[in-house]
Amino acid sequence: MKLVFAGTPEFAAVALAHLHAAGHDIVLVLSQPDRPAGRGMKLHPSPVKQFALAHGMAVAQPRSLRLDGKYPEDALAARQALEAAQADAMVVAAYGLILPQWVLDKPRLGCFNIHASLLPRWRGAAPIHRAIEAGDTATGVTIMQMDAGLDTGDMLLSKALPILPADTTGALHDRLAELGGQMMVQALAQGATGQLHPVPQPIDGITNGVTYASKIDKAEAAIDWSQPAQTIARRVRAFNPFPGASTQFLGETLKIWAAEVGEASEGEPQASQPAQAPQKAGQIVAITAAGIAVAALESIVIITELQRPGGKRLSSAEFLRGCPLQVGQVLG
Repeated sequence: MKLVFAGTPEFAAVALAHLHAAGHDIVLVLSQPDRPAGRGMKLHPSPVKQFALAHGMAVAQPRSLRLDGKYPEDALAARQALEAAQADAMVVAAYGLILPQWVLDKPRLGCFNIHASLLPRWRGAAPIHRAIEAGDTATGVTIMQMDAGLDTGDMLLSKALPILPADTTGALHDRLAELGGQMMVQALAQGATGQLHPVPQPIDGITNGVTYASKIDKAEAAIDWSQPAQTIARRVRAFNPFPGASTQFLGETLKIWAAEVGEASEGEPQASQPAQAPQKAGQIVAITAAGIAVAALESIVIITELQRPGGKRLSSAEFLRGCPLQVGQVLG
């Protein structure tokens, strides 16, 4: 099938690789403009652009697709490129730009989106983060026929994936990316033979299962030790690798990369036992072989991996050799 592909991060690059391997003719790739990154803040191409160029695909990087927006010249050039492409369909995965109606109408078969949730749950920008943060036990991928709404189009394919107890956003992202690429190839094959059966999504309303995954803000990274340990542990996993949960200690921002629910008893904490009565929120109540026990709301968080500014990610045992935290000190 003759395709246009629109995507930017690694999640999208995995899908592009699957489509390329399946033999589709990808005549044009749209990706976000190069962004500064690293210590030198040099411009770096997106993972999608890197894959496209490595495989001889034409790439366009408009700053906007709105003909009446801030960059009309970019949108006009993109329209000319899409018209020249004469694609059967457009595949979109984590592109990062809103597609106006003229784009949705351009391909013969329309635009298809790979969304990393079981719609209508977790529409929006950060479905993987929010599923872990909310304590969901399963998520998945939905292939959707795009419309002008925010992830509101008809559902074409949907497959569930369990969220494992230790899953971080990074680990779950990789599994969902692979699943999404496989499902998009399947959806195009079924669509070519008329085997897809669109299922309309319910209208807005939490009673219909509609929830929204708002974009992650760096300000959310700061741990609130007055929350329950379960909530804190889930947020640590949800914000790994970005933006990384954090807490303050003696004027430094410590990144907390792994934590679990436990209790501040001598020896190994036992998550299955009732938590000890907490002291002041954020207070270190014990240091054991399992990690650093910190008081939360009527519960205990065991920090097992953390990092100082400019340092490496370390296990709690390794960290304590260079930064001797003590019982009674308060984080946050």
